Amino acid sequence: MNTPVSLPLPPSLYADTAVAPTPTPPLDGDRSVAVAIIGSGFTGLSTALHLAEQGVNALVLEAQQPGWGASGNNGGQVNPGLKHDPDQIEADFGAELGRRMIDFAYGTTNYTFELIRRYQIPCEARQNGTLRAAYNEASAAAIENTAKQCIRRGMPVTLLNREQMREMTGTDRYLCAMLDNRGGDLHPLSYARGLARAAIAAGAEVHGETPALSLSREGAGWRVDTPRGIVRAEKVLLATNGFTDDLWPALRRSIVPVFSSITATAPLPDDVAREIMPTRPVLYESGHITVYYRIDQHNRLLMGGRGPMRWISKPADVAYLIRYAERLWPRLKGVIWTHGWNSRLAITPDHYPHVHEPAENLLISLGCNGRGVALSTAMGGQLARRLIGGRTAEIDMPVTAIKPMALHAFWPLGVTAAVLAGRVRDRLGL
Repeated sequence: MNTPVSLPLPPSLYADTAVAPTPTPPLDGDRSVAVAIIGSGFTGLSTALHLAEQGVNALVLEAQQPGWGASGNNGGQVNPGLKHDPDQIEADFGAELGRRMIDFAYGTTNYTFELIRRYQIPCEARQNGTLRAAYNEASAAAIENTAKQCIRRGMPVTLLNREQMREMTGTDRYLCAMLDNRGGDLHPLSYARGLARAAIAAGAEVHGETPALSLSREGAGWRVDTPRGIVRAEKVLLATNGFTDDLWPALRRSIVPVFSSITATAPLPDDVAREIMPTRPVLYESGHITVYYRIDQHNRLLMGGRGPMRWISKPADVAYLIRYAERLWPRLKGVIWTHGWNSRLAITPDHYPHVHEPAENLLISLGCNGRGVALSTAMGGQLARRLIGGRTAEIDMPVTAIKPMALHAFWPLGVTAAVLAGRVRDRLGL
Protein backbone atom coordinates (compact mmCIF):
# COMPACT_ATOMS: atom_id res chain seq x y z
CA MET A 1 0.00 0.00 0.00
CA ASN A 2 1.08 3.56 -0.66
CA THR A 3 1.49 6.22 2.01
CA PRO A 4 -1.94 7.12 3.47
CA VAL A 5 -3.59 10.16 1.91
CA SER A 6 -3.95 13.62 3.40
CA LEU A 7 -0.78 13.76 5.47
CA PRO A 8 0.35 17.31 6.23
CA LEU A 9 3.56 18.65 4.77
CA PRO A 10 6.65 18.15 6.94
CA PRO A 11 7.06 21.17 9.30
CA SER A 12 9.67 22.84 7.12
CA LEU A 13 10.72 26.38 6.37
CA TYR A 14 9.55 25.66 2.84
CA ALA A 15 6.01 24.75 3.91
CA ASP A 16 5.76 28.13 5.65
CA THR A 17 7.16 30.21 2.78
CA ALA A 18 6.33 28.47 -0.53
CA VAL A 19 4.21 29.95 -3.27
CA ALA A 20 0.58 28.84 -3.20
CA PRO A 21 -0.07 25.44 -4.76
CA THR A 22 -1.99 24.96 -7.99
CA PRO A 23 -5.13 22.88 -7.36
CA THR A 24 -4.45 19.17 -7.92
CA PRO A 25 -7.75 17.56 -6.90
CA PRO A 26 -8.02 13.82 -6.25
CA LEU A 27 -8.87 11.67 -9.23
CA ASP A 28 -12.63 11.03 -9.26
CA GLY A 29 -13.68 8.64 -12.00
CA ASP A 30 -11.95 6.58 -14.65
CA ARG A 31 -9.41 7.88 -17.20
CA SER A 32 -7.72 6.57 -20.32
CA VAL A 33 -4.38 8.22 -21.11
CA ALA A 34 -1.23 7.67 -23.11
CA VAL A 35 1.08 7.80 -20.07
CA ALA A 36 0.32 7.41 -16.38
CA ILE A 37 3.01 8.70 -14.02
CA ILE A 38 3.07 7.56 -10.41
CA GLY A 39 4.79 10.08 -8.15
CA SER A 40 4.80 13.87 -8.34
CA GLY A 41 8.30 14.74 -7.29
CA PHE A 42 10.61 16.51 -9.70
CA THR A 43 11.03 13.37 -11.85
CA GLY A 44 7.33 12.76 -12.35
CA LEU A 45 6.40 16.41 -12.82
CA SER A 46 9.25 17.14 -15.20
CA THR A 47 8.41 14.07 -17.28
CA ALA A 48 4.74 15.09 -17.40
CA LEU A 49 5.73 18.57 -18.53
CA HIS A 50 8.05 17.26 -21.26
CA LEU A 51 5.38 14.83 -22.49
CA ALA A 52 2.68 17.50 -22.51
CA GLU A 53 4.98 19.85 -24.42
CA GLN A 54 5.00 17.24 -27.19
CA GLY A 55 1.26 16.70 -27.17
CA VAL A 56 1.29 13.43 -25.23
CA ASN A 57 -1.64 12.90 -22.88
CA ALA A 58 -0.01 12.42 -19.45
CA LEU A 59 -1.64 11.96 -16.04
CA VAL A 60 0.22 12.13 -12.70
CA LEU A 61 -0.96 10.28 -9.60
CA GLU A 62 0.34 11.42 -6.20
CA ALA A 63 -0.49 9.94 -2.81
CA GLN A 64 -0.08 13.34 -1.10
CA GLN A 65 0.52 16.58 -3.01
CA PRO A 66 3.20 17.69 -5.48
CA GLY A 67 6.50 18.13 -3.69
CA TRP A 68 5.37 16.42 -0.47
CA GLY A 69 8.39 14.11 -0.38
CA ALA A 70 12.07 14.81 -0.75
CA SER A 71 11.53 16.99 -3.83
CA GLY A 72 9.88 19.69 -1.74
CA ASN A 73 11.95 19.13 1.40
CA ASN A 74 15.59 18.90 0.35
CA GLY A 75 18.50 21.28 0.89
CA GLY A 76 17.60 23.39 -2.13
CA GLN A 77 21.00 22.81 -3.72
CA VAL A 78 21.12 22.56 -7.50
CA ASN A 79 24.31 20.55 -7.96
CA PRO A 80 25.85 19.15 -11.16
CA GLY A 81 27.33 15.73 -11.72
CA LEU A 82 26.94 12.27 -10.25
CA LYS A 83 28.33 10.67 -7.11
CA HIS A 84 31.24 9.14 -9.01
CA ASP A 85 34.05 10.99 -10.79
CA PRO A 86 34.08 11.25 -14.59
CA ASP A 87 36.94 8.75 -15.02
CA GLN A 88 35.07 6.21 -12.88
CA ILE A 89 31.88 6.68 -14.89
CA GLU A 90 33.72 5.96 -18.14
CA ALA A 91 35.42 2.95 -16.57
CA ASP A 92 32.07 1.59 -15.38
CA PHE A 93 30.05 2.17 -18.57
CA GLY A 94 32.55 2.48 -21.40
CA ALA A 95 33.82 5.50 -23.30
CA GLU A 96 30.71 6.19 -25.40
CA LEU A 97 27.91 5.85 -22.84
CA GLY A 98 30.19 7.11 -20.09
CA ARG A 99 30.88 10.32 -22.02
CA ARG A 100 27.17 10.84 -22.64
CA MET A 101 26.42 10.27 -18.95
CA ILE A 102 29.07 12.81 -17.94
CA ASP A 103 27.88 15.43 -20.43
CA PHE A 104 24.29 14.90 -19.32
CA ALA A 105 24.92 14.84 -15.56
CA TYR A 106 27.16 17.90 -15.49
CA GLY A 107 24.72 19.75 -17.74
CA THR A 108 21.68 19.16 -15.53
CA THR A 109 22.02 22.44 -13.62
CA ASN A 110 22.07 24.61 -16.75
CA TYR A 111 19.10 22.56 -17.98
CA THR A 112 17.20 23.20 -14.74
CA PHE A 113 17.84 26.94 -14.57
CA GLU A 114 16.89 27.30 -18.24
CA LEU A 115 13.60 25.46 -17.62
CA ILE A 116 12.89 27.76 -14.66
CA ARG A 117 13.51 30.81 -16.84
CA ARG A 118 11.44 29.46 -19.72
CA TYR A 119 8.38 28.84 -17.53
CA GLN A 120 8.99 31.82 -15.23
CA ILE A 121 8.78 29.60 -12.14
CA PRO A 122 9.01 31.74 -8.97
CA CYS A 123 11.31 29.67 -6.75
CA GLU A 124 14.15 31.97 -5.63
CA ALA A 125 16.52 30.38 -8.15
CA ARG A 126 20.15 31.57 -8.20
CA GLN A 127 23.03 30.14 -10.20
CA ASN A 128 25.83 31.21 -7.88
CA GLY A 129 27.91 28.04 -7.93
CA THR A 130 28.49 24.87 -5.92
CA LEU A 131 31.43 24.29 -3.57
CA ARG A 132 32.54 20.73 -2.88
CA ALA A 133 34.73 21.25 0.18
CA ALA A 134 37.41 19.20 1.95
CA TYR A 135 38.32 19.40 5.62
CA ASN A 136 40.89 16.59 5.80
CA GLU A 137 43.78 15.42 3.64
CA ALA A 138 41.97 12.39 2.24
CA SER A 139 39.00 14.38 0.97
CA ALA A 140 41.30 17.16 -0.28
CA ALA A 141 43.18 14.67 -2.44
CA ALA A 142 39.90 13.31 -3.77
CA ILE A 143 38.62 16.78 -4.65
CA GLU A 144 41.87 17.72 -6.38
CA ASN A 145 41.55 14.55 -8.45
CA THR A 146 37.93 15.32 -9.36
CA ALA A 147 38.82 18.89 -10.33
CA LYS A 148 41.62 17.70 -12.62
CA GLN A 149 39.25 15.30 -14.37
CA CYS A 150 36.63 18.03 -14.85
CA ILE A 151 39.16 20.61 -16.05
CA ARG A 152 40.59 18.07 -18.50
CA ARG A 153 37.10 17.82 -19.99
CA GLY A 154 36.74 21.60 -20.30
CA MET A 155 34.29 22.11 -17.44
CA PRO A 156 33.99 25.53 -15.73
CA VAL A 157 35.44 24.43 -12.39
CA THR A 158 38.13 26.00 -10.21
CA LEU A 159 40.20 24.49 -7.41
CA LEU A 160 40.26 26.86 -4.41
CA ASN A 161 42.94 26.79 -1.71
CA ARG A 162 42.53 27.23 2.04
CA GLU A 163 42.84 31.03 2.00
CA GLN A 164 40.32 31.36 -0.82
CA MET A 165 37.95 29.09 1.07
CA ARG A 166 38.28 31.21 4.19
CA GLU A 167 37.19 34.21 2.13
CA MET A 168 34.35 32.26 0.52
CA THR A 169 32.93 30.74 3.72
CA GLY A 170 34.04 32.80 6.70
CA THR A 171 35.59 29.74 8.37
CA ASP A 172 39.05 28.17 8.30
CA ARG A 173 37.59 24.65 8.38
CA TYR A 174 38.39 23.75 4.77
CA LEU A 175 41.67 22.80 3.12
CA CYS A 176 40.36 23.26 -0.41
CA ALA A 177 37.24 23.05 -2.54
CA MET A 178 36.12 22.64 -6.11
CA LEU A 179 33.92 25.50 -7.27
CA ASP A 180 31.56 24.62 -10.12
CA ASN A 181 29.95 27.76 -11.45
CA ARG A 182 27.02 25.83 -12.91
CA GLY A 183 25.53 25.04 -9.48
CA GLY A 184 23.17 27.11 -7.38
CA ASP A 185 20.07 26.97 -5.22
CA LEU A 186 16.31 27.40 -5.14
CA HIS A 187 13.21 27.03 -2.97
CA PRO A 188 12.38 23.37 -3.64
CA LEU A 189 8.70 23.34 -2.65
CA SER A 190 8.00 26.46 -4.70
CA TYR A 191 9.85 24.81 -7.57
CA ALA A 192 7.79 21.61 -7.28
CA ARG A 193 4.59 23.61 -7.26
CA GLY A 194 5.82 25.64 -10.23
CA LEU A 195 6.59 22.47 -12.17
CA ALA A 196 3.10 21.17 -11.42
CA ARG A 197 1.60 24.46 -12.59
CA ALA A 198 3.66 24.38 -15.81
CA ALA A 199 2.75 20.74 -16.52
CA ILE A 200 -0.96 21.42 -16.02
CA ALA A 201 -0.80 24.53 -18.20
CA ALA A 202 0.86 22.44 -20.93
CA GLY A 203 -1.99 19.92 -20.81
CA ALA A 204 -1.06 17.29 -18.23
CA GLU A 205 -3.34 16.18 -15.41
CA VAL A 206 -1.97 16.10 -11.85
CA HIS A 207 -4.03 14.47 -9.10
CA GLY A 208 -3.03 14.73 -5.46
CA GLU A 209 -4.35 12.57 -2.62
CA THR A 210 -4.62 9.73 -5.12
CA PRO A 211 -2.38 6.79 -4.23
CA ALA A 212 -1.83 4.06 -6.80
CA LEU A 213 -3.21 0.97 -5.06
CA SER A 214 -2.30 -1.59 -7.70
CA LEU A 215 -0.65 -1.83 -11.11
CA SER A 216 -1.57 -4.62 -13.51
CA ARG A 217 -1.54 -5.55 -17.16
CA GLU A 218 -4.73 -4.94 -19.13
CA GLY A 219 -4.45 -5.95 -22.76
CA ALA A 220 -1.44 -4.26 -24.33
CA GLY A 221 -1.51 -1.49 -21.74
CA TRP A 222 -1.70 -0.99 -17.99
CA ARG A 223 -4.35 -0.53 -15.33
CA VAL A 224 -3.74 1.56 -12.22
CA ASP A 225 -6.33 1.29 -9.47
CA THR A 226 -6.85 4.28 -7.17
CA PRO A 227 -9.36 4.86 -4.36
CA ARG A 228 -11.95 6.56 -6.60
CA GLY A 229 -11.09 5.66 -10.15
CA ILE A 230 -9.20 3.44 -12.57
CA VAL A 231 -6.53 4.79 -14.90
CA ARG A 232 -5.93 2.86 -18.11
CA ALA A 233 -2.67 3.84 -19.77
CA GLU A 234 -0.68 2.76 -22.79
CA LYS A 235 2.53 3.32 -20.81
CA VAL A 236 3.46 3.87 -17.16
CA LEU A 237 6.32 5.62 -15.40
CA LEU A 238 7.09 4.81 -11.76
CA ALA A 239 8.87 7.76 -10.11
CA THR A 240 8.43 7.12 -6.40
CA ASN A 241 12.09 7.29 -5.29
CA GLY A 242 12.46 7.22 -1.47
CA PHE A 243 8.77 6.33 -1.03
CA THR A 244 8.86 3.30 -3.31
CA ASP A 245 6.57 0.54 -2.08
CA ASP A 246 5.51 -2.88 -3.38
CA LEU A 247 3.57 -1.64 -6.41
CA TRP A 248 6.14 -3.40 -8.62
CA PRO A 249 7.79 -6.64 -7.39
CA ALA A 250 11.25 -6.28 -5.81
CA LEU A 251 11.60 -2.59 -6.66
CA ARG A 252 11.40 -1.44 -3.04
CA ARG A 253 14.25 -3.80 -2.15
CA SER A 254 16.55 -2.34 -4.84
CA ILE A 255 17.05 0.99 -3.03
CA VAL A 256 17.74 2.14 0.53
CA PRO A 257 15.38 4.90 1.73
CA VAL A 258 17.48 7.29 3.82
CA PHE A 259 16.30 10.30 5.80
CA SER A 260 18.15 13.56 5.20
CA SER A 261 17.55 16.33 7.73
CA ILE A 262 17.69 20.12 7.59
CA THR A 263 17.49 22.90 10.15
CA ALA A 264 17.12 26.61 9.43
CA THR A 265 17.77 29.83 11.32
CA ALA A 266 15.66 32.93 11.49
CA PRO A 267 16.95 35.63 9.08
CA LEU A 268 20.45 36.58 10.19
CA PRO A 269 21.68 40.17 10.53
CA ASP A 270 23.28 41.39 7.31
CA ASP A 271 26.78 41.57 8.77
CA VAL A 272 26.59 37.98 10.05
CA ALA A 273 25.15 36.65 6.80
CA ARG A 274 27.90 38.39 4.83
CA GLU A 275 30.51 36.37 6.73
CA ILE A 276 28.97 33.10 5.58
CA MET A 277 29.51 32.63 1.86
CA PRO A 278 29.20 36.29 0.87
CA THR A 279 28.86 35.40 -2.83
CA ARG A 280 26.16 32.84 -1.95
CA PRO A 281 27.32 29.59 -3.52
CA VAL A 282 26.01 26.41 -1.94
CA LEU A 283 28.41 24.03 -0.19
CA TYR A 284 28.55 20.34 0.51
CA GLU A 285 31.37 18.66 2.32
CA SER A 286 33.30 15.78 0.80
CA GLY A 287 33.33 13.06 3.42
CA HIS A 288 31.78 9.75 4.33
CA ILE A 289 28.89 11.63 5.97
CA THR A 290 27.99 14.77 4.06
CA VAL A 291 26.99 18.05 5.66
CA TYR A 292 25.62 20.70 3.30
CA TYR A 293 24.48 24.27 3.73
CA ARG A 294 23.54 27.54 2.09
CA ILE A 295 22.32 31.04 2.87
CA ASP A 296 18.97 31.72 1.23
CA GLN A 297 17.70 34.99 -0.23
CA HIS A 298 16.34 36.04 3.17
CA ASN A 299 19.63 35.57 5.06
CA ARG A 300 18.55 32.28 6.62
CA LEU A 301 21.20 29.62 7.09
CA LEU A 302 20.03 26.13 6.13
CA MET A 303 22.20 23.28 7.44
CA GLY A 304 21.59 19.74 6.28
CA GLY A 305 22.95 16.25 6.82
CA ARG A 306 22.17 12.80 8.12
CA GLY A 307 19.82 12.75 11.09
CA PRO A 308 17.63 10.17 12.79
CA MET A 309 16.18 7.46 10.56
CA ARG A 310 12.68 8.61 11.51
CA TRP A 311 10.52 11.68 10.98
CA ILE A 312 11.59 14.80 12.88
CA SER A 313 9.75 18.05 13.59
CA LYS A 314 12.04 20.53 15.37
CA PRO A 315 15.61 21.88 15.39
CA ALA A 316 16.48 20.00 18.59
CA ASP A 317 16.08 16.73 16.67
CA VAL A 318 19.28 17.58 14.76
CA ALA A 319 21.15 19.47 17.47
CA TYR A 320 24.46 18.17 16.10
CA LEU A 321 23.96 20.32 12.98
CA ILE A 322 23.43 23.40 15.14
CA ARG A 323 26.55 22.62 17.17
CA TYR A 324 28.51 22.17 13.97
CA ALA A 325 27.29 25.51 12.60
CA GLU A 326 28.39 27.22 15.81
CA ARG A 327 31.78 25.56 15.46
CA LEU A 328 32.14 26.90 11.92
CA TRP A 329 30.88 30.38 12.81
CA PRO A 330 31.03 31.18 16.57
CA ARG A 331 28.92 34.31 16.00
CA LEU A 332 25.92 32.02 15.51
CA LYS A 333 25.82 31.08 19.20
CA GLY A 334 22.48 32.26 20.54
CA VAL A 335 20.90 32.54 17.08
CA ILE A 336 17.30 31.31 16.86
CA TRP A 337 16.79 28.15 14.82
CA THR A 338 13.17 28.11 13.67
CA HIS A 339 12.66 24.82 11.82
CA GLY A 340 13.89 21.25 11.77
CA TRP A 341 12.54 18.69 9.28
CA ASN A 342 13.48 15.82 7.03
CA SER A 343 12.34 13.56 4.24
CA ARG A 344 13.30 10.31 2.62
CA LEU A 345 15.48 9.98 -0.45
CA ALA A 346 16.63 6.88 -2.32
CA ILE A 347 20.20 5.60 -2.22
CA THR A 348 21.23 2.88 -4.68
CA PRO A 349 23.92 0.29 -3.87
CA ASP A 350 26.17 1.52 -6.70
CA HIS A 351 25.32 5.21 -6.14
CA TYR A 352 24.18 5.63 -9.74
CA PRO A 353 20.65 6.65 -10.73
CA HIS A 354 18.63 3.62 -11.77
CA VAL A 355 16.41 3.42 -14.83
CA HIS A 356 14.56 0.12 -15.37
CA GLU A 357 12.21 -1.32 -18.00
CA PRO A 358 11.05 -4.55 -16.38
CA ALA A 359 8.07 -4.96 -18.74
CA GLU A 360 6.88 -3.64 -22.06
CA ASN A 361 5.81 0.02 -21.82
CA LEU A 362 6.75 0.25 -18.13
CA LEU A 363 9.56 2.62 -17.22
CA ILE A 364 11.04 3.20 -13.74
CA SER A 365 13.40 5.96 -12.60
CA LEU A 366 14.71 6.38 -9.06
CA GLY A 367 17.83 6.77 -6.95
CA CYS A 368 19.21 10.29 -7.33
CA ASN A 369 21.52 9.68 -4.35
CA GLY A 370 21.20 13.21 -3.00
CA ARG A 371 21.53 15.08 -6.31
CA GLY A 372 17.86 15.08 -7.11
CA VAL A 373 16.99 18.71 -7.87
CA ALA A 374 18.90 19.07 -11.13
CA LEU A 375 19.26 15.41 -12.01
CA SER A 376 15.58 14.52 -11.72
CA THR A 377 14.54 17.67 -13.57
CA ALA A 378 16.74 16.83 -16.52
CA MET A 379 15.75 13.15 -16.36
CA GLY A 380 12.23 14.29 -17.20
CA GLY A 381 13.35 15.07 -20.75
CA GLN A 382 15.20 11.76 -21.04
CA LEU A 383 12.30 9.70 -19.74
CA ALA A 384 9.80 11.49 -21.97
CA ARG A 385 11.98 10.63 -24.98
CA ARG A 386 12.03 6.97 -23.97
CA LEU A 387 8.30 6.86 -23.29
CA ILE A 388 7.54 8.38 -26.69
CA GLY A 389 10.12 6.47 -28.71
CA GLY A 390 10.17 3.16 -26.88
CA ARG A 391 13.19 0.94 -26.37
CA THR A 392 14.87 2.13 -29.56
CA ALA A 393 15.05 5.68 -28.17
CA GLU A 394 18.50 6.11 -26.63
CA ILE A 395 18.84 8.03 -23.40
CA ASP A 396 21.97 9.25 -21.65
CA MET A 397 21.69 6.92 -18.67
CA PRO A 398 21.96 3.12 -18.63
CA VAL A 399 18.77 1.07 -18.52
CA THR A 400 19.41 -1.82 -16.13
CA ALA A 401 17.69 -4.76 -14.50
CA ILE A 402 16.17 -4.43 -11.02
CA LYS A 403 18.55 -5.97 -8.47
CA PRO A 404 17.00 -6.53 -5.03
CA MET A 405 19.41 -6.26 -2.11
CA ALA A 406 19.97 -9.09 0.32
CA LEU A 407 18.86 -8.45 3.93
CA HIS A 408 16.97 -5.34 2.80
CA ALA A 409 14.63 -5.57 5.80
CA PHE A 410 17.53 -4.54 8.03
CA TRP A 411 18.22 -1.26 6.21
CA PRO A 412 17.50 1.01 9.24
CA LEU A 413 20.15 -0.80 11.28
CA GLY A 414 22.55 -0.78 8.35
CA VAL A 415 22.14 2.94 7.68
CA THR A 416 22.60 3.82 11.36
CA ALA A 417 25.77 1.72 11.53
CA ALA A 418 27.09 3.24 8.29
CA VAL A 419 26.48 6.78 9.58
CA LEU A 420 28.31 6.07 12.84
CA ALA A 421 31.22 4.43 11.00
CA GLY A 422 31.37 7.28 8.50
CA ARG A 423 31.55 9.91 11.23
CA VAL A 424 34.40 8.03 12.89
CA ARG A 425 36.29 7.76 9.59
CA ASP A 426 35.76 11.47 8.87
CA ARG A 427 37.12 12.39 12.31
CA LEU A 428 40.15 10.17 11.73
CA GLY A 429 40.69 11.61 8.25
CA LEU A 430 40.38 8.21 6.56
